[in-house]
Amino acid sequence: MSKHGKNIRIFSGGQLGEWALAGIAPSDILVGADRGALFLARSGLHLHCALGDFDSVTAEERAEIASASLETLAVDPVMKDMTDTEMAFEWAMAQRPASIAVCGALGTRFDHALANVHLLRRALRGGVPCAIEDAHNSIELIGPGRKQLVPGRFAHVSLLPLTDEVSGITLTGFRYPLHRARLAIGQSLGVSNVLEQPSGTIEVGTGELLVIRSSD
Repeated sequence: MSKHGKNIRIFSGGQLGEWALAGIAPSDILVGADRGALFLARSGLHLHCALGDFDSVTAEERAEIASASLETLAVDPVMKDMTDTEMAFEWAMAQRPASIAVCGALGTRFDHALANVHLLRRALRGGVPCAIEDAHNSIELIGPGRKQLVPGRFAHVSLLPLTDEVSGITLTGFRYPLHRARLAIGQSLGVSNVLEQPSGTIEVGTGELLVIRSSD
């Protein structure tokens, strides 16, 4: 996929707060899905696009969203085939971005949260770096190759396979190193590691691996 080089930040209707605003760069394209659009509008920010069925906002709130948005895309809440977050993700992928960050996608609905995590596969296979972020987690999906991590606000690093099996996992710079290890769905071997060096490396031979950075 050829990229235009813009970073897109999607704000969904899950748990949002000041942490989400802190990650915005001036050049970011801001996209709001349903109440995520209202969050951006009430934070005094201008949206490039607001979309969804808007069934969780009032008519007055929807007018607030429209006034803060360059483009508003509304769909019927009954006839639509995608969640609001997936709609926003599809819009973002169509822009051929440099990266996508999704905020507010890990609320109280586990079904929605899991569906949103599955969107990471489509980003990976489309060649677009993508992360799901909230106040306590950052979730990415990596395939064969190497990823470098540096210490940040998240103390724990967990690795969970999204394919049936991930092989050739080598970790350097971590408290619990691995060398050409194999992880299968259902194993907890990769849960709650700690990065102890100035930088760490995750190498993957085959399969797709969720990299979850968390804080308590």
